[in-house]
Formats: sequence, C-alpha cells, structure tokens
Amino acid sequence: MAETSLPGIKLFEMHGKVALITGGSKGLGYAMGAGFASAGAHVMLVNRNLEDGRESARELSETYGVTATAYSADVTDLPALEKVVADIVKTHGRLDVLVNSAGINIRGAIDELSPEEFSKVMRVNVDGTWNASRAVTAQMKKQGSGKIINMASTLGLVGLANRTPYATSKGAVVQMTRALGLELAPFNINVNAICPGPFLTEMNIPIAETEEAKKFIVGATALGRWGELKEIQGAALFLASDAATYMVGSMLTVDGGWTAK
Repeated sequence: MAETSLPGIKLFEMHGKVALITGGSKGLGYAMGAGFASAGAHVMLVNRNLEDGRESARELSETYGVTATAYSADVTDLPALEKVVADIVKTHGRLDVLVNSAGINIRGAIDELSPEEFSKVMRVNVDGTWNASRAVTAQMKKQGSGKIINMASTLGLVGLANRTPYATSKGAVVQMTRALGLELAPFNINVNAICPGPFLTEMNIPIAETEEAKKFIVGATALGRWGELKEIQGAALFLASDAATYMVGSMLTVDGGWTAK
C-alpha cells in the first residue's frame, strides 16, 4: 500500500547532525557549510590554514547558533585526517556527513605544464578525496549511516582545452564516487557527487575577465553568467539530508545549463 503521510520539508532538516567539510573555510566549501548550519547541523571545517578556518567557523557559529569548529590538516595526509575524525567523534559522538571540497586547479597547455604540476593536482583532488573518505568510513559503518559528497566538476563529464590536470582529476572523482557508492551502499552510506559548473570562486577569479572565460565558460552557459556561491547550497543540502537516501553514485550537475548545450 502506498504511503499516504509524507514528511515533506522535514526531510531537509539537519538538526544535531555533524558535517565535516574539507576546504571549508572559503568558496563553495564555506557556502555549503553555511547551508548545513542554516538547517541546524554542526559544521567542522578542515583547512591547512587554521586561522582562516577559525574565522569561518566563528562566523557560522554566530550567524546560525550551531557548533562550528576549525581543524588544521592537509588532505594529502591521511593520518592527520584520521586524527581529525577521531576528535570529532570523541566530541560529538558521531559523524554524519563528509564533503570533499578541498581542491586546486593548475591551468595550461600540456607542453607548458610540468609533471610535478600534474601530480600536485592529482594528490590534492584525487588522493585527498580518497583519504578523507577512507578516514570517515569506519565511523559511518559503525553508526550504520552516513553521507559522502564529493565535489567533482562539469570538467569531469566534458572536456576543456588547457585543463588536463583538473579535468583528469575530476574524471577520477566521478569514477571514485560510483565505485565507492556501490561499495558503501550496503552499510547505509550514500556516496554521491556534485558537478559544479562555472562558479566565481577564488580559484576562478584570475580568469574571470579573460576572453576564454567569456566565450567558453560563462558564455557557454544557458544563463550567461557565473554561478553565485549560494546557488550550490541546495544541491549540497539535498545530498546531505534524508531526502537523498535513494541516491547512490550519482552526479548532480549545477552548472547553469553548461553541459546541456
């Protein structure tokens, strides 16, 4: 018999849940943290720069009245991430959501980039995502629930010239999301990814006014503009909430229609 009483908007509530966001002190990471905090979640921010994280955590706490805490760790350092997770669990007793938002982009033609630059992007974007996911898996299995949200990219789905390091790394994140989603689904852990299009983050400010950006990036979107940071919040809140319990290994594209054209 079909269910006749549906919980509706309560599906998106996150009161009392604990969310960990790598790269959470600025840009899309901070915007998603604000979205979670507005829904009642406690937000843990992981960054290499502790002072930046503390300032962002203070803003979230004062604005939304939740617990927000900053941690210093490099996502390429698995033991450091495991220590962060252990401290969060000791303090809060659980860890409900991981958002892998830490990432870098090095642009350029392949014959102008060094192997070291390529490897650096892989270490942060791919290894970092795998490391953080590994660090939270044991706790999420223990509690019998969890959400892992990877930040992929539209460039993990389509190509763009002079972006081989970034596009390769995000393609890897797409496949990691699918594989890990299948692996962890039996433990009631949902693994999905957001594929943002052109958002005007600090990473993209250097190219915002270039002809390439105007033509091939912003100019290629259906909306004809950069995304605003707040426009990532709905997708993140959906995947982190009970509204997405039937989502496994999915890519949620938020790109102003860029990949639809």
